Amino acid sequence: MTKEISILWADDEIDLLRPHVIFLESKGFRLHTVTNGEDALQALLKESFDIVLLDENMPGRSGLDLIYSIKLQFPSLPVVMITKSEEENIMELAIGSKIDDYLIKPVNPNQILHSIKKNLNIRSLVSQKTSSDYQSEFRLLDIQINAARNWNDWVEVYRKLVYWELQLDDANREMLNILVTQKNEANTAFCKFIKGTYSSWFKPEFKEKPMLTPSVFKQRIFPLLEQNQKVLLLVIDNLRYDQWQTIAPNLPVNCKIEKDEIYCSILPTATQYARNALFAGLMPLEIANMYPQFWVNDEEEEPKNSFEEDLLKLQINRIGKGVKYFYDKISGTRQSFRVSDIIGKLNQSNLGVVVINFVDRLSHARTDEQIIKELSSDEAAYRSLTLSWFQHSNLFDLIEAATNEGFHIVITTDHGTVKVTNPVKVLGDRKTSFNLRYKLGRHLNYNPKEVFEVKKPSDIHLPGITFTSSYIFALNSDFLVYPNNYNQHVNMYRNTFQHGGVSFEEMMIPFIVLSSK
Repeated sequence: MTKEISILWADDEIDLLRPHVIFLESKGFRLHTVTNGEDALQALLKESFDIVLLDENMPGRSGLDLIYSIKLQFPSLPVVMITKSEEENIMELAIGSKIDDYLIKPVNPNQILHSIKKNLNIRSLVSQKTSSDYQSEFRLLDIQINAARNWNDWVEVYRKLVYWELQLDDANREMLNILVTQKNEANTAFCKFIKGTYSSWFKPEFKEKPMLTPSVFKQRIFPLLEQNQKVLLLVIDNLRYDQWQTIAPNLPVNCKIEKDEIYCSILPTATQYARNALFAGLMPLEIANMYPQFWVNDEEEEPKNSFEEDLLKLQINRIGKGVKYFYDKISGTRQSFRVSDIIGKLNQSNLGVVVINFVDRLSHARTDEQIIKELSSDEAAYRSLTLSWFQHSNLFDLIEAATNEGFHIVITTDHGTVKVTNPVKVLGDRKTSFNLRYKLGRHLNYNPKEVFEVKKPSDIHLPGITFTSSYIFALNSDFLVYPNNYNQHVNMYRNTFQHGGVSFEEMMIPFIVLSSK
């Protein structure tokens, strides 16, 4: 049985609106009418209503004053203001009070009916329309996945998958599950593409390769500086493209997006490799050979990213001569950095580089802390947590302030992260690296069909431990587990976010340029 919709209508001239009330009742609505604000509040406290129709000019408490009280006690209750006033400031105040609709008298009954339906059914109507649109797109997307042959093809596939993933977050669960299955199939095909193509990207004669991590400064940052632009580069560790797309509509109002592109993180998609390559402008093998004092091997216990500023300075001296820069890293308690300090440093430089580790800390906390795991139980919740952090962080204020100063802001990352679900068994000796998404070792034992294997690390410009060292990379949502304590590790790490391997989420990462409107 369909639930009867209950409407509260507050208007001091409600007797004159009796034909409208009769019309709405004929459409199956139940109406309760009052002539002033106090009676409206009392009615709301006594029974449940689905929507409130509210006059602005009533004796006693005005409609605007009443909106505040209603939203304070019933924040999700839709309120439609119906008033004679056409004054712009009244409309602005009503909208600022989070009114759901605004109608100006005289109104006809159908206008009111439309507003009621719109506000009561908006979510279900949007959900139905979104689901229907995705159903129409499903086959075309399948064809596009099967036809993808190069990096740019896969970028377009991933953009569409992320678009529909965000659109279907609030749609019916069945349709979202279909998308998840389609995305998983696409990810499997993408992994096959990487297995067959990645090594070729390092051959000089190969032309169809994407921008890789070491080329970001040379191809994107230094050209901006050569145009006499001041640039603030924000490297948000672990920022995925879908997280960026969640943030994008919530940027400060004074900025515009000049560039929104996807570039490719190198393998392993891990901070030790990708971030060092970003700042050095070199692949890890070249860093280890040219600057061994700044490279720490996997099996060593020292921190792996202690020399980012040193590597950045070397790259600037090599390629970007004349660049005056500063570097800062925001992590731990320093999340509460002072915006004025960063802006002050940038006013003394033409390049500011700030590394922000919050998203990375969030993904690790999700593994270690049960409450974070529950708050980010699925991909949509994980994106929501990232958005909430951004909206309430000093990073939002920094972007707003830097934009006001006329700086170009670049937002990027070194790699993404993927939710792992499927354990894959691997054997290795004591010196084998621990990472769940890749392994570096001398005596690795595995099923080659289940991983991307690179027996000669120098082919993809990676350092090895010895001449017999090799790398293997987990694919899609797999994670690599030793047979010893297998069940314990599977229970511990399944459904956690990891990085280091091959997937859309880890390798296809955002490069965004913002400027002032």
